[in-house]
Amino acid sequence: MSDHDMANHSGTTTINSQLELFHLIFDNLYNGAMVTDANGIVTHLNRPYAQFLGIDPGRSIGKHCTDVVENTRMHIVARTGKPEINQTQTIRGQNILVHRIPLKKSGKVIAVFGLVMFQDVGEVVKLAKKLRHLESQVKQYKKELMTLRSTRYTLESIIGNSRAIADLKQEALVAATNTYPVLIAGESGTGKELFAQSIHHASSRGMHPFVQINCAAIPKDLLESELFGYDRGAFTGARSAGKPGKFELAHQGTIFLDEIGDLPLAMQPKLLRVLEEKVFERVGGNTVIESDFRLIAATNQNLERLIDKGRFRKDLFYRLNVISLTIPPLKARTEDIIPIARHLLRQSSQTSDAGEIRLCPEAIHALLAHSWQGNVRELSNVLERALSTMSGDVIELTDLPSALQREKAPPDAVAVAPIREVQANAEKRAIVAALEKTGNNKARAASLLGIHRTLLYKKMKKHAIALGSRR
Repeated sequence: MSDHDMANHSGTTTINSQLELFHLIFDNLYNGAMVTDANGIVTHLNRPYAQFLGIDPGRSIGKHCTDVVENTRMHIVARTGKPEINQTQTIRGQNILVHRIPLKKSGKVIAVFGLVMFQDVGEVVKLAKKLRHLESQVKQYKKELMTLRSTRYTLESIIGNSRAIADLKQEALVAATNTYPVLIAGESGTGKELFAQSIHHASSRGMHPFVQINCAAIPKDLLESELFGYDRGAFTGARSAGKPGKFELAHQGTIFLDEIGDLPLAMQPKLLRVLEEKVFERVGGNTVIESDFRLIAATNQNLERLIDKGRFRKDLFYRLNVISLTIPPLKARTEDIIPIARHLLRQSSQTSDAGEIRLCPEAIHALLAHSWQGNVRELSNVLERALSTMSGDVIELTDLPSALQREKAPPDAVAVAPIREVQANAEKRAIVAALEKTGNNKARAASLLGIHRTLLYKKMKKHAIALGSRR
């Protein structure tokens, strides 16, 4: 053998040895590996991947990748030339982490290398469980964030014709232009949360979370962890990964502390520190957390009186009371009662896909006469009860609670109903009276009313007057 032949033989041996080495490396990777050409045809498939897929690697060569691996995107990467790193792919019911890397020569894709990230078949299950857990957590956090970001109320949601409400809406609009703390005072049921959400929605933070917590509804021993969160192992029953608190969730948004007057005295200096420094630590943690939040507080108590009794810190009060809104009770603004009632009835109609619901004049007088100790919340409950007992589309006096039926409107309470509503109520009463006088004889009742019997039937249907009864 000549030197030239020996050199060629040596070169061929070296190439064959390298190819054999590369094949051994490819086939002994702990991760699944596959190579396709630029058309998505499988050229290489290693043993661990074939074992996981439950196929013969030799029989897969030459097939299109979509016929070998479900949900594959190798052919797409070959077409786009863009790598896909750390992507999830569902294979045989498992969520697998994969890399898809285009191999280029002279700027042109000639092959695609796919790597499935597991050490062995057993690791696939572990990885899949971890991914499912992480995906579940992400979905939960997304759901919580969507809930936090959704504010139901805007300034347009605040209904009322009184000067007091007009002035309060203007003050709320001004408050929305800055980030100072706001203290909203008012009796229970006056709409303090409505104003808080309206200020948030109108502010530059409107697209960020609105986080609320009722200081009176959380047990004292849990309130600190609710506000500031807790770290892993902070107490028995704590989540293994810990939990963010309300201040942490309110980053770049607004936190609404309702019933601030019920905040325990021991918690008040901690709240003061957070307001002044915008930093805090989770319960059981030692990492300082910063949060850019805007605080709105509300109370149905006289905080200055609580200060005199030693139940509320004066320095915290001054820190909270930078912008103050005081919502008067409903009984102090009777001109708002009927507009609010009609607004609530419109909302009920839209929810139940029912027609327009009206109030008869007697019911309007009764609503104006009531003292409304529970404010708008009580008015809403009264109307809900009336809707559950009424027949037709008009709330009659008899549909209201007996206590309201006995009350008389004050002399200065002006009950103005739309002409259309007055006419409809008068028409219904005339039809009912005619039916009663004629013993429910439709032809005679129509004659008394001066209309055709067919029109009488239409009007009875319009006013929900039963055909078989006198009402």
